Amino acid sequence: MQTDNKNKGMLLLKKGQKGIVHAVFSRFGLILLLLVIQVLILFGVFQWFEGFLPHIFGGTVLLTFVMVVYLLNSTMDPTAKITWLIAIMLLPVFGVLLYVYTQSDIGHRTLKKRVNEIIANTKERISQEEEVMKRLSEENRGVATLAHYMQRSGAHPVYDKTSVTFFPLGENKFEEMLIQLEAAEHFIFMEYFIVDEGLMWGRILEILARKAAQGVEVRFMYDGACEFALLPHDYPKRLKALGIKCKVFAPVSPFVSTHYNYRDHRKIMVIDGHTAFNGGVNLADEYINQTVRFGHWKDTAVMLKGEAVRSFTLMFLQMWQIDEREDDSAHFLSYPAFPVKEAKGFVIPYGDCPLDNDKLGEKVYMDILNRSLEYVHIMTPYLILDGEMETALKFAAERGVEVILILPGIPDKAIPYALAKTHYASLLESGVKIYEYTPGFVHAKVFVSDTREAVVGTINLDYRSLYHHFECATYMYDTDCIPEIEADFQATLAKCRQVSMETVRKEKWLVKLTGRLMKAIAPLM
Repeated sequence: MQTDNKNKGMLLLKKGQKGIVHAVFSRFGLILLLLVIQVLILFGVFQWFEGFLPHIFGGTVLLTFVMVVYLLNSTMDPTAKITWLIAIMLLPVFGVLLYVYTQSDIGHRTLKKRVNEIIANTKERISQEEEVMKRLSEENRGVATLAHYMQRSGAHPVYDKTSVTFFPLGENKFEEMLIQLEAAEHFIFMEYFIVDEGLMWGRILEILARKAAQGVEVRFMYDGACEFALLPHDYPKRLKALGIKCKVFAPVSPFVSTHYNYRDHRKIMVIDGHTAFNGGVNLADEYINQTVRFGHWKDTAVMLKGEAVRSFTLMFLQMWQIDEREDDSAHFLSYPAFPVKEAKGFVIPYGDCPLDNDKLGEKVYMDILNRSLEYVHIMTPYLILDGEMETALKFAAERGVEVILILPGIPDKAIPYALAKTHYASLLESGVKIYEYTPGFVHAKVFVSDTREAVVGTINLDYRSLYHHFECATYMYDTDCIPEIEADFQATLAKCRQVSMETVRKEKWLVKLTGRLMKAIAPLM
């Protein structure tokens, strides 16, 4: 049966040659392209306009000076300022054009306007229950102030009466997903960053097609980068033939717009408005260790049942409506969430949008670090930090909090791996403890602190997640599963090697050189 499901998924997904690597069309790719173009044009200028070189040189110096002054007085993140200053110094003319291009909102002004319009029109669909906030304030005033900020930045109420089940591996989540999908009666919503052929997607797809045939409303959305690299262009039509409504978020259109940077990195599944899944696990076989790419794949996820599922239902519908005019969120939010009265603690599902100024994902992490008393334990696949986040990690350790980071032992990408290494010495000097997962690759995005609060979601500790992606996560305070999250952290830690100053000094020279060179343009990664 599993073989049949896999073949069925592979047949539907049958495709030709994969697309060019998406990174070619990132800001980093644009800079490299413009550098080459500038070298060629400057060579031509020297050849054809030799008599005007003093004027050209003077104009270039003046333009560079003006841009440096402008950037120094801008409100941009300091690390990003440094990157742009370097880019403009290296590319005096085309660096300015690149800056204007990426800051002009070409291509995503409409997206930004539409997203803000949707949030404004739908955030009242779910409201904060005052009694819940009052009880949270009485239990922990610090967490209540965080909840207040999260509600201010979007429709992210704090809930009680929600049970949370923690999955320490993608395999565990996958098994439960199949059970919950089979139980669906009214609707299934799925929003994922990556979907690829294989056992996992084949079995899920078989259930989705069968449920759609039974009259269940099935909606599936995936990111355009996935279409570019993994799926055929007509894949939504193939799913439509099975009765599944499918959309691609922001198909990649190289050099036409800037919003290819704003990827939909969320992983959400909602069933009938009462059950939701969230975490780092995508829909591909490496996430459940059916195929091996970078050793053992360590990932995590959570399943919510109860009131807080309403937030994930709305989050999905807000993204779905970007190219729709009909708002059907009230209809789907009218389905009962079946509160779990005996559930302990508080839950806040939240999304982070790159088109506002809140940087909610980063601020939640920083708030946990700043309020921690005993420990903050973190799992993340990438460590590409801005100055604020690095300071928050160091400050927590310097005031006596045990801060431990678990990172991959086998990296999936060479440059992010080298960039992570550039932070090691500074963090170690402040007392942050760093471990690398010996069996393979850590893809989990976990914060757990003081056995009272935790976050499990999609948000990495890198620029793409904290600045450029649509993300989501589940914040938990005093829920029953938090000791399990901490126990899983300790079990994972036991399989790790500790990083010391000695191991940092012994790192391969090529990794060190790559990290130091690429750090100048880290915000573009």
